[in-house]
Amino acid sequence: MTETRESALIVGTGPGLSASLARLCARQGMAVTVAARDAGKLAGLAAETGATARECDAGDGASVDALFDAAVAENGVPDLVVFNPSYRERGPLAGLDREEVRKAIHISCYAGFLVGQKAVQLMLPRGSGSIQFTGASASVKGYPESASFAMGKFGLRGLAQSMARELQPKGLHVAHFVIDGGISAGPDDPRNSRGEDGLLLPDAIAETYLHVHRQHRSAWTWEVELRPWVEKF
Repeated sequence: MTETRESALIVGTGPGLSASLARLCARQGMAVTVAARDAGKLAGLAAETGATARECDAGDGASVDALFDAAVAENGVPDLVVFNPSYRERGPLAGLDREEVRKAIHISCYAGFLVGQKAVQLMLPRGSGSIQFTGASASVKGYPESASFAMGKFGLRGLAQSMARELQPKGLHVAHFVIDGGISAGPDDPRNSRGEDGLLLPDAIAETYLHVHRQHRSAWTWEVELRPWVEKF
């Protein structure tokens, strides 16, 4: 297929940040593919934005390959790939379910490797493209009773940093975003009791993702921390 416009692939799409990013990319004229384990849940977003909704288990290599193959067949090699999935098992360390911890690391970190590797394989021959990973406060701070999330997010950050150092000199812009605070789920979110700006607005986060994608290569960012101005460091 001949590439006629920029394209974006958002893996792990939900109703918050990913949906905001899909809308923003669509408004920018980009061809957008959104992916989730249950593509049916993305029907409304796809109808609103003109995006293509695809099913993908990001922790399964064959599923990731199939997603990229379909996206490339429709819109060419993506210019922007965003990885958003995560999973956690909360609780005191001594009582954590081992299988749930394995699943958390697999989804939050190993799946990021699968998506990142496939994006790199496709982008390297062209010598351009952005690969973005969504992190969290747990990417840099291990909280009590949150070991599985910290392991997954620390690992994802390490992956992104290693990829950036290897691949940015080859033309691929790899960036990691530390979302240090809660993301608003809308006007009915009970956490709105925190007051004005107590939560990050997904539309505002999406603008930063797109800005990083648009950066000139003479001044690329590899990591951004985003938090409400009222959030304590």
